[in-house]
Amino acid sequence: MQINTSRFGAVTIEVDDILLFPNGLIGFDDCRHWVLLADADNAAIGWLQSITRGDVAMAVLSPRRFLPDYRLRLKRGQLLPLELSQFDQAYVLLLVNKTDWQLTVNLKAPLIINLDRRLGRQVISSDEQPLALELSPPQPIALRKSA
Repeated sequence: MQINTSRFGAVTIEVDDILLFPNGLIGFDDCRHWVLLADADNAAIGWLQSITRGDVAMAVLSPRRFLPDYRLRLKRGQLLPLELSQFDQAYVLLLVNKTDWQLTVNLKAPLIINLDRRLGRQVISSDEQPLALELSPPQPIALRKSA
């Protein structure tokens, strides 16, 4: 399957790679089907690309790489729609934002994904996590327009 994107041009994906976010994402309720793309130049960054809106792609990263002590507190019911057989199978991604010259990550509203079922959900943590935590990367990262 081929999708046209404004950031990466035409991208060929497998149907099995599509992630379903039944409730969409905050601010993108109409975008329910996404694909996770690797960045060609930076292994630390991934891109969550909307299938239905080629102009919507969000930089994401795993908190394990930059914030090894990150702990997410959720209510059990927040994970039930993901149909996880074990809660430790949840894959967590943080949205990256660029403000001026600083990169930040949103710890308050991470993306939780069940890779086996291809289901995702953006959740709001029940603890005091910041909406914008400045990133101090172990290596420089740059948000590029390539996948």
